[in-house]
Amino acid sequence: MYSNKVIDHFENPRNVGTIDHPDGIGKQGNPVCGDVMEIAIKVNDNIIEEGKFRTFGCCAAIATSSMVTEMVKGKTLDEAEQISKQAVADALDGLPPAKMHC
Repeated sequence: MYSNKVIDHFENPRNVGTIDHPDGIGKQGNPVCGDVMEIAIKVNDNIIEEGKFRTFGCCAAIATSSMVTEMVKGKTLDEAEQISKQAVADALDGLPPAKMHC
């Protein structure tokens, strides 16, 4: 059902935690499945230097949060804003259609 990359990011999530004095915080919840995600970033000269997350949710929610924090590092804010849920799914070698909302 899940790719090896999804399982790896679920079992060994990258960048879990919080950032002291973050430059931005995003929070998202899904009342249907109960997932709750929070991602914080640290920005310097319009470049994202660090991203951390805290997620309460399923395997896919944790894996996508982990992958997003990896994908945004070194990107400008505009570049990071262009990352789509499909790009995150592709970076994880796919997600089941029922998990794309994660």
